[in-house]
Amino acid sequence: MFFEESSMDPAIDRIDVKILRELQADARLANAELARRVGLSPAACHRRVQRLVTERYITGTRAKVAPDKVGRSTLVMVGVVLDRSTPESFAAFEAATRDLPFILDCHLVAGDFDYFLKVRVKDIDDFNRLHGERLIALPGIRQTRTFFVMKEVKDDGLLDF
Repeated sequence: MFFEESSMDPAIDRIDVKILRELQADARLANAELARRVGLSPAACHRRVQRLVTERYITGTRAKVAPDKVGRSTLVMVGVVLDRSTPESFAAFEAATRDLPFILDCHLVAGDFDYFLKVRVKDIDDFNRLHGERLIALPGIRQTRTFFVMKEVKDDGLLDF
């Protein structure tokens, strides 16, 4: 276990942690199977899962789609430097990135860049087009640095808690 148990939110107990771990590994588990794995009745398990959703310990579930099967096999990381470091320029940039479906993740970072973007595209030509038409047109961009991912060693890891 990576995190010390004392760092856990006191509002959840060991059973809740077991539920979160099981669902993180496989969100498609039927309630009856989940209940069996964590040692609860199905009704009690269902109530706990609903509480974990309501209290936002579980923020969503979705299918993981194979990028190569849907024409998005090229993964690109883009470092972005803005021309100004103001709350307004950050807000404008962040709002604009939310509307671009090819940007999977956008993170404000410390270091050489202001933001780091995770982008999925068909191929290098597709990225070149999107970069020229959409990325560099985002508000406040002074510079971008592009990193084409050669191999995805680990992606979408599970939280260790």
